[in-house]
Amino acid sequence: MRKYEVPKELSKEDVGSAIERDNSDELATIPISVSLYATDLAWASETCVRLASHAQPGVRGNAVLGFGHLARRFGRLDLVQVLPIVERSLQDSDPYVRGHAWSAADDLEQFLGCCIRRPGEPGSQA
Repeated sequence: MRKYEVPKELSKEDVGSAIERDNSDELATIPISVSLYATDLAWASETCVRLASHAQPGVRGNAVLGFGHLARRFGRLDLVQVLPIVERSLQDSDPYVRGHAWSAADDLEQFLGCCIRRPGEPGSQA
């Protein structure tokens, strides 16, 4: 069982270097850190967008969760870019990703007022 650790605040250079190294254990903490600490919404959001398509579920799930943190902190996101990622993640093959996508969808609805159709809801395709 993993123990929760408070993520460290990372610089843009630290994040860029970690992405270049592509170590999934290291990358899994990146979206949480940037979504909790970054002051540059565009950069933080783009980092999460980039990591939301990573091969490892821990990285993808945390990247999607990061959108919820950003919505809460900034009160805005590029929904044209983010909503398709969250909706796709709600149907991810990995339960970790799906769980974080549900949390992100809840946050986007609460803090941004958008409506996200969940799999299994009337009118959804899943």
